[in-house]
Amino acid sequence: MLTGICFAAIGLIGCKSPAQHREKADDVAYDFIRQGQQKAFDKSEDFTIERPADLLRRRLLVDQKLPYTDESSLGSDKLPRIEYWPDPNYLDPKYDGGTKIKVPHDANVVLSLLQALQIGAWNSFNYQTQKEGIFRAALLLDLEANDFRNIFNQEFTSLIKSDTTGDDRVSGIENSSNTGVTRKLENGTILAADLAIDFANLLTSPKASALGTKLDTSISIPLLRGSGKHIVTEPLTQAQRNVVYAIYSFERFKRTFAVDVSSKYLDVLRDLDEIDNNEKNYRNLVRSVRKSRRLADLGRLPEIQVDQALQSELRARNGWIAAIQRHERSLDDFKILLGLPTDARIQLDRIELDKVSASAAPLLKGDTEEEVSPDGKTPSADAPITLALPGGKNPGPLEMDRTVATRLALDNRLDLRIAVGEVYDAQRDVVVAADDLRGELTLLGEASSGANRSIGSADSDNAKLRADKAEYFALLTLDLPIERTEERDNYRNSLMVMEKTLRDKNLLEDQVKLDIRNRLRTLLATRETIQIQVKAVHLAQKRVKSTELFLDTGRAEVRDLLEAQESLLSAQNALTSAFVTYRTAELELQRDMGLLKVASDGLLTEYTPENTKK
Repeated sequence: MLTGICFAAIGLIGCKSPAQHREKADDVAYDFIRQGQQKAFDKSEDFTIERPADLLRRRLLVDQKLPYTDESSLGSDKLPRIEYWPDPNYLDPKYDGGTKIKVPHDANVVLSLLQALQIGAWNSFNYQTQKEGIFRAALLLDLEANDFRNIFNQEFTSLIKSDTTGDDRVSGIENSSNTGVTRKLENGTILAADLAIDFANLLTSPKASALGTKLDTSISIPLLRGSGKHIVTEPLTQAQRNVVYAIYSFERFKRTFAVDVSSKYLDVLRDLDEIDNNEKNYRNLVRSVRKSRRLADLGRLPEIQVDQALQSELRARNGWIAAIQRHERSLDDFKILLGLPTDARIQLDRIELDKVSASAAPLLKGDTEEEVSPDGKTPSADAPITLALPGGKNPGPLEMDRTVATRLALDNRLDLRIAVGEVYDAQRDVVVAADDLRGELTLLGEASSGANRSIGSADSDNAKLRADKAEYFALLTLDLPIERTEERDNYRNSLMVMEKTLRDKNLLEDQVKLDIRNRLRTLLATRETIQIQVKAVHLAQKRVKSTELFLDTGRAEVRDLLEAQESLLSAQNALTSAFVTYRTAELELQRDMGLLKVASDGLLTEYTPENTKK
């Protein structure tokens, strides 16, 4: 299908397909993005908004035979080619990429944390939207840069005219071509040139023809308002900075996303561990009910204690079911976070929770012993009590000095870099607004040579371009700054915007400090919790065993055993939760200090403190 008319005969190529325009836009945008990455981080990395056709989401829908609405659920390459669709190549399957994970037909897909991070980088809808934000900023920069390029235009007209109003009929053909170019310089000067070529041909007697050639050139130079490179190129400068901001924002998003994936992954495993704990508790209570029933039948236990045991069994069953439901909900939420179907059969690798527990083992070295007197005995009740302040021994590697952590955050937080840059942007806006208050003084110059030809002048000689037969004009216009109400208010508003931007930056700086302090508090408090809960689990296990023995000998009641088992369940769940909380806080602290690195494929590199003060 023809989408335009090409005039190759005069060397002009005026036709490009939509696909070619798209490819050109991609080339320009990716080039601007690479330049922005280089400016932001002194390096560039692979970046594309194209998504592979074989995403895990798609393979799960197909291979696990999951229900979906229509073929469009599998990706844009499955969209139907609607009528008049302009770019058929766009809907072709994209390159293969992403994470190659086998999808069994009759089993769950087991994902490690590493695989989950990679999957999220390719499949997450929000992740893709963030990447497209950078691309849009690059396209806006292309528009601003276009103002300082040579802008060409070409127009062709062909007119057939017949005039019968006079005594004789006059008919003819008038063809014309207009070629123009405009260029805006960085100081505000605008250069323009337009070449018109006409060919007029009379078809009625007396037959005649003439060629017209006319060249018009002009120059416009602002001398006051709107002059100066810093004023003229301000939109371009801001667009360039916006690309860098978009890259900063995306990098910040990648770090936040990686922490969210890791945190949600561990939350799912924590819920799974709670299922196991609740199941063990449920089974123990079933056994307790059976034992109570036998003892009651032998007359060794009141019936009321059997009822107490049965009530605890029912509560345990309810807790077990609730734990299963929590795990299923958290797993479905995790799938949404990764961009996977919620009904996909996904399973997380439980070994990751073991790794978290193992990494927290050194924290237990700081556990304090029970207070004893110098003679090795427990002090008397009225003896002085000395409380150990939180902190203890062997803090984690990231439990650093607050001042050190805060300094690292202020130096590395990308959102704070954006805020600092926006203050500078607001200052430049004030400069531009102040420039609008000035008067306008413009120097215009025009030169015109040659002449047009039409049917009415077809019997004239051919027109020629001659410098000695040209017309020259020069004009100086002055617009005094008498009425500047709008500009005055804009200037005052720009000052307030600058002040507001500065306040926002300072508020973010305070929030960064608060984030760091809160993460360090969480690490310290959670480390104490881990130490406490480890002791609580050991004590609860000891209490359950001793209470069972006492119950067998009639020295304890069923209620004592039920309370001991409930305490054990609570301590086990709290310990797992503390392990997960501590690990999450470590990742959040690295993110909030701006030191967590995330590659383009979603893999993260953690910060290793060196020579930091504890």
